[in-house]
Amino acid sequence: MPSTTINPTRMELTRLKGQLKTAQRGHKLLKDKRDELMKQFMDVVRENRALRARVEQALMRAHGSFTVASALMSPEMLEQSLMYPKQSVELDMTFENVMSVNVPEYHFRTQNDDQSQIYPYGFAQTSGELDDAVSELSGVFQDMLKLARIEKTSQLLAEEIEKTRRRVNALEYVKIPQMQSSIKYITMKLDENERANTIRLMKVKDMILKDALEEKRAATAQAAAASN
Repeated sequence: MPSTTINPTRMELTRLKGQLKTAQRGHKLLKDKRDELMKQFMDVVRENRALRARVEQALMRAHGSFTVASALMSPEMLEQSLMYPKQSVELDMTFENVMSVNVPEYHFRTQNDDQSQIYPYGFAQTSGELDDAVSELSGVFQDMLKLARIEKTSQLLAEEIEKTRRRVNALEYVKIPQMQSSIKYITMKLDENERANTIRLMKVKDMILKDALEEKRAATAQAAAASN
């Protein structure tokens, strides 16, 4: 049922038809965006699942090696070995636009590319399992950053999908039906007014013809009386 504040004029009808056309075009674009976002989201979820499994396996291996090293080395020696790192890293963050969603991109850089710099200790008094743990953690760090980016991307895409879905539903089930109902209401009112005007003009025409006929009869009667 259209609002009672609608002004049933041709100008208002033209304006509503233009708004309806724009709303329908926007509805189609938003549906296409929602479908593409869903496709992107499912790709990210699959990548996230595979990468998470790989990271968890690497962390379990690192944890196992560190547990063995902790059993073979004294706590003091273990703490002293890892107290002063030799390698330093820098982490920068930029953003990439994916379907109007700004997702983070992490850029990881080490001070130098020498792989031996990841070990902040000498090899004489440490366990080989500690070397394995440090090497495993160094290798998995890039995957952990990638996993953080992917999980944040999936979160942002899910939020954008929900917002887009609400907009699509608002247009499909509220705005567009309201406009269509208002256009139908105005069209019916204009047709009704046109029929009323037509009937009024026909009545006026009948009255004019009736008056003209009566005047003709009166004139004929006067002429007949005058001839007599």
